[in-house]
Amino acid sequence: MAMTIHVDIVSAEKEIWSGPATMVFAPGEMGELGIAPRHTPLLTRLKPGEVRVQDQQGDEESYFISGGILEIQPHVVTVLADTAIRAEDLDEAAALKAKQDAEEAMDDRKSDMDYAKAKAELAEAAAMMETIKKVRGRK
Repeated sequence: MAMTIHVDIVSAEKEIWSGPATMVFAPGEMGELGIAPRHTPLLTRLKPGEVRVQDQQGDEESYFISGGILEIQPHVVTVLADTAIRAEDLDEAAALKAKQDAEEAMDDRKSDMDYAKAKAELAEAAAMMETIKKVRGRK
């Protein structure tokens, strides 16, 4: 029997997923993190992207997060996401519209604050589109 680690993925609204996993992959600020049971404790920020949870059968569940915090303990991984959505539930048309709106906002900026907000929204929309593309490629 494979060793497991308990995983909790929660957003500001609700718990998204909780259960045992053999491996977790998350989009850290400095690159993708691979987390196995008995991983060294770590606390880091997450950027928008895909969190993948691998179960004992080797199947993977994917979730899109808009950013957040990752806490790793030897037997528990907690993803505290700003927003989290099952990757299969993502709406491609809405993601494409959000990307276009963010690009337009970057062009029509009135201040540096507007530009920074638009840039963050563009990064989130691009990460959502990338997650949709990855999930479709695995089917």
